[in-house]
Amino acid sequence: MPASATQTLRVAVLADSDTRWKWGSLTANRIAPPNSDISLDGYLLRGRATPTARQLKEVGVTADSLREVTAVEFLRAMERGPEDQYDILVLSLVGGGVQAMLHGLARVWHGRTERPVVVTGYVGVVYEKLADGLLLRHGADLVLANSRQDADRFREVYDGVGADSSAVTEVALPFLGGDTYTGEHDPYTVVFAVQPSVPDNRRDRDYLLNRAIQHARFHPDREVLLKLRSKPGEHTTHIEELPYQKLVQGKDLPANFSLVYGHMGEVLDRTDLLVTISSTAALESLHRRIPTVVLTDLGIREGLGNHHFVGSGCLASWEQLDAGHKPVPDAEWVARQGVLADGSYETAFDAARERIAKLLAGGDMPALKPYYTPETAPGYLPGILARHHLGPDGTPLPGAPAADKEPGPVRQIVRRAARGAYRHGVQRVAPVIRRMGEL
Repeated sequence: MPASATQTLRVAVLADSDTRWKWGSLTANRIAPPNSDISLDGYLLRGRATPTARQLKEVGVTADSLREVTAVEFLRAMERGPEDQYDILVLSLVGGGVQAMLHGLARVWHGRTERPVVVTGYVGVVYEKLADGLLLRHGADLVLANSRQDADRFREVYDGVGADSSAVTEVALPFLGGDTYTGEHDPYTVVFAVQPSVPDNRRDRDYLLNRAIQHARFHPDREVLLKLRSKPGEHTTHIEELPYQKLVQGKDLPANFSLVYGHMGEVLDRTDLLVTISSTAALESLHRRIPTVVLTDLGIREGLGNHHFVGSGCLASWEQLDAGHKPVPDAEWVARQGVLADGSYETAFDAARERIAKLLAGGDMPALKPYYTPETAPGYLPGILARHHLGPDGTPLPGAPAADKEPGPVRQIVRRAARGAYRHGVQRVAPVIRRMGEL
């Protein structure tokens, strides 16, 4: 293939949100075989969470080209011939999106012996829908596991249903890095990294916000930062119905409390204590040896995701933090999470690089064979594919968005208006209806 002859590696990343673009693009750079000159093309799958220009800039990853596409438009772009096809394709999507693309690509590449190496995985820790998400990703050449623990669980699921587990490849989270924490800053800085989807109700979110504000009052010598994921109207991987920016309006804020956006790594550069519910920011923080707390105020529950941190040594409450508690992480637990604070991070992607290099140099590529087929999941698979305008065999359904031309000005305006209406419905109308239902 071209990569083996020229060492120029053509990579495409298909992502459906800002977080997944970050994971996919960084993963593409991490897993490229050594001495490769990467040419990276980004495709953003059109939907409710399509990232804005500001979100893309905040991720801090650049691409040689970047454009927004529908699923059918993307598949049409993947029909290019062997002489100019990609070497690696990273599918950085929700499970259903990965499954739809695998079936669509299997149709597009039917009968070909040369095709890109297809890679997929998860943007963070996997604490829910393990079997569902994994089986929807089955069929890719590499299914990346971000830790030793995840790799073991992934193989158990695949082996348990009789699916080929050889694609599971242990790596680490691609966005870890930054300088190791060396000591307290002046002023001592506490960062509360909030999440779009947990907790999912106003009472609990208000409680956490008030406790963060109270911590700032109790410790006037500290700076307390509320690290936000998105601005109102923007969507991330998860829907945020109750943005903290709105909840904070009208509150009496102390001078040492403020709201911040920006790249998480830059915020961690000045962090002395990272506080969160269950965000992957906790793993970024632990990797840099920054004191890290996963809150227990609302309980330790699967619905919050903080159950994943049982055994970490990081579980604590705002009450304990107010009293001066300093967490001490469990080294063995941290090592199993792919955090690799011991300095072995740069070798964490070696297995993936070696596997990809062998596939690129090995000649004929096998056909994509997802576990789910019309025979194994006839009541499930058609619905998954239909959401992306694909039939049971991966063929575009009648009326699917046109892929032979760029959308005109009118279509672009309609699409923006539709996304705006959806976001307004999620953030304004839905909460009102839910409150009315609770009367």
